[in-house]
Amino acid sequence: MTENSPPDLPALQRRLAEFAAARSWQPYHTPKNLVSALSVEAAELVEIFQWLTPEQSERVMDDPDSAHRVTDEVADVLAYLLQLCEVLGIDPRAALAAKIDRNEARFPVAGPTTDQDYAE
Repeated sequence: MTENSPPDLPALQRRLAEFAAARSWQPYHTPKNLVSALSVEAAELVEIFQWLTPEQSERVMDDPDSAHRVTDEVADVLAYLLQLCEVLGIDPRAALAAKIDRNEARFPVAGPTTDQDYAE
């Protein structure tokens, strides 16, 4: 990792685990509790966009206050997701790669290519 590059996922997972351990939070980091917290944080992210038009939602990062809120909520969602993966022994990168592979097989490019194709 260079000085300007973001840390990799395992490094972030280690930092999150160390943070929780230093505060003796591990007993509370059960899969059930982590999924619940993940859901709450995802809902807080949704709340930012809830009443925006599609056009407003595309410009949400143009406003510094909104951008800060979105960035913080994305970080919270990712933090709980990474902690959940750690507790359950899931490699999030491998899980995502496998899911993309399944979706590519399930939804081949030869499918509908225009809005009209979907309407039929």
